[in-house]
Amino acid sequence: MRQVVLDTETTGLDPKSGHRIIEIGCVELVNRKLTGRHYHHYINPQRRVDDGAVEVHGITNEFLVDKPVFAQVADEFMDFCEGAELVIHNAPFDVGFIDAELALLGSPRWQNVSAHCAVLDTLALAREKHPGQKNNLDALCKRYFVDNSQRDLHGALLDAEILADVYLLMTGGQTDLMLAQGSDALDPDADERKRGLSDADSPAICRLPRDRSSLSVIHATAQEIEAHQTMLVLLQKSAGKHFW
Repeated sequence: MRQVVLDTETTGLDPKSGHRIIEIGCVELVNRKLTGRHYHHYINPQRRVDDGAVEVHGITNEFLVDKPVFAQVADEFMDFCEGAELVIHNAPFDVGFIDAELALLGSPRWQNVSAHCAVLDTLALAREKHPGQKNNLDALCKRYFVDNSQRDLHGALLDAEILADVYLLMTGGQTDLMLAQGSDALDPDADERKRGLSDADSPAICRLPRDRSSLSVIHATAQEIEAHQTMLVLLQKSAGKHFW
């Protein structure tokens, strides 16, 4: 199964008001494994970026002046996403902007996202799993012990990488990740209550090297199995009854 975890940054909040995409970041998952393939581009929106948006992502009009326009990157971007399931936090926002860009492009090849990709909204998934709680990306990072210490400002590629970690943990399994130790590792509030940890002290998810050796599987020897059976018999006699 191929998935593309995607995030965008924009000039403002509403494509219907003429706002445009200024950054796209994607990372690829195949069978729940990060492949190392990614797509990232800054885009000249051909309009000014709202001041409020700059405060969020830090991408200025001056920085975008020499970047390509969407039409110049559209084929490469859509080819990267073609046929994959897009994993997006608050998917209607990003998909709405991409569809608006494709409409402006007017290409007979690319019409809208749904014609080329399935979409999974991790915000809707998080609200289902954690009703009544904060479910923005920062809150999910804290809940699942994903390190977002470099996320001072929003950035599409960094946010896509962080969301990939959160998504793998939130959906009940992770690949190339190492869980913090402790039986309550996925419940940071309970864990911190027990251990009195601050946010800065909380254990975090970290990636394991891709070239690491496979884990060894050590099977019990015949002598160990025999000793185990003997211990079970002794425990049964001690208890005076069957307990399995």
